[in-house]
Amino acid sequence: MTESEVLGSRARTKIVATIGPACQDRAILEKIVLAGVDICRLNMAHGSRSVHEQFVATIREVEQAVGRPLGILVDLAGPKIRLGQLTEDPLPCEVDTELTFVRGEQVEPGQLTCNYTRLIDELKVDDRVLMADGTIEMVVLERSDEHARCRVLQGGLLRSRQGINLPGVELSAPTLSDVDRDNAIWAASVGADFVSLSFVRKPDDMVELRQLLDQYDSNALTIAKIEKPKALENLTEIVKVSDGIMVARGDLGVEIDVATMPVAQKQIIDACSIWSKPVIVATQMLDSMQRSSRPTRAEATDVANAILDGTDACMLSGETAIGDYPVESVAMMNRIMKSTEQMCMSGREQLQGNQDEQVNPVASAVVRGAGRIADEIHARMVVVVTKSGATALTKAKQRDFIPTVAVSDCQRTLRQMCLYWGIHPLPGAPEDFDQQLVSFISRWGQEQGQLQPGDRVVLVGGTGVKDEVHNLVLIHQVHE
Repeated sequence: MTESEVLGSRARTKIVATIGPACQDRAILEKIVLAGVDICRLNMAHGSRSVHEQFVATIREVEQAVGRPLGILVDLAGPKIRLGQLTEDPLPCEVDTELTFVRGEQVEPGQLTCNYTRLIDELKVDDRVLMADGTIEMVVLERSDEHARCRVLQGGLLRSRQGINLPGVELSAPTLSDVDRDNAIWAASVGADFVSLSFVRKPDDMVELRQLLDQYDSNALTIAKIEKPKALENLTEIVKVSDGIMVARGDLGVEIDVATMPVAQKQIIDACSIWSKPVIVATQMLDSMQRSSRPTRAEATDVANAILDGTDACMLSGETAIGDYPVESVAMMNRIMKSTEQMCMSGREQLQGNQDEQVNPVASAVVRGAGRIADEIHARMVVVVTKSGATALTKAKQRDFIPTVAVSDCQRTLRQMCLYWGIHPLPGAPEDFDQQLVSFISRWGQEQGQLQPGDRVVLVGGTGVKDEVHNLVLIHQVHE
């Protein structure tokens, strides 16, 4: 498949795919990338260091093979509480059954352990304990120094190592654990483009992650995963200190009332729009495609609504990591995205833009003006020349449907722009805003079938009067 064919078939909304056994083979990984994947996610909660190192190597090989940048997202597990080994696995939990959390690792029938040693200390009578993605609910009846006795309110089948959620319980566990620190340092060493942190509760959690990455000379963008009620309370401050946000609906939908989940998703996306931060919507988007070649109608609608809400990217988890149809899942998500975007474009509707709270006002005004000029003169393409990617993000958040190419002399910036809505990072272009760049774009566009003689291209760059400010718009008409 040529680059032109890939460009013509890819949605503007970006796709993040979790890498796992289902797509670890290079041939399969290349197929899902060609089907529409922009960023590869490594889930540090699963797999060994050697496995993840092999994933990184394979991703970079595929990046070279397809000839376009690919971002790598290292997802830190955070303070995820998990059950220990059960005496009976799986364990049927019937309503009104009593189960008791005890210390240590040795258990008898009717007892539970977990990987968080302070659980018993921090539980109180009447606290709710949810397990198995919220399908099993218990309430604490009694607590002593050595145990916490619970009664099952909602039954189900419990398995060893499943997650535990504690809505409303204040935990003393640090968000960035020693394991997370080690994995973040490793992410810096392999040149990860994004590092996300799970179970963020306050802005200081993200500041700590940024400082750690800085210590190891990493310019990876930091992504805060919103999955705790406390994070919703501190949402604005977390968004302001993070480089991006993930709406992690799996644990968030357990920690808060599931009925409020759709509203919370919109609130998070709106906050990211206001502060010009990219946002990823994640978890169970096409969940049934782990075992089916087609999604449910509700799942297709879910992906479309996330795009209408204004998300920059959608993420696939088990669908690509362990599912039977990884390539089909990516292709289907891309189809849903394109269909939704086409509806918006046909109706001349634009998704919500931002208020550019953290963007240089000159750059913001110039980029917005460039978009309007491109629309009025029916330009076929907008080209943004950027060092850090900030101007490309501004263009992405303004949400017009004119094809946009971003060029940079920084490989890291090209990979990080893989997260930005509607931005196509183009490697190999001249870095200076001059006739050489204009000629390169004109030649490249015609070779790829994106431009024809007579087409107009709007280029956005800087005069150098002020560093990192884009204050120049150039209109070029393509010649033979």
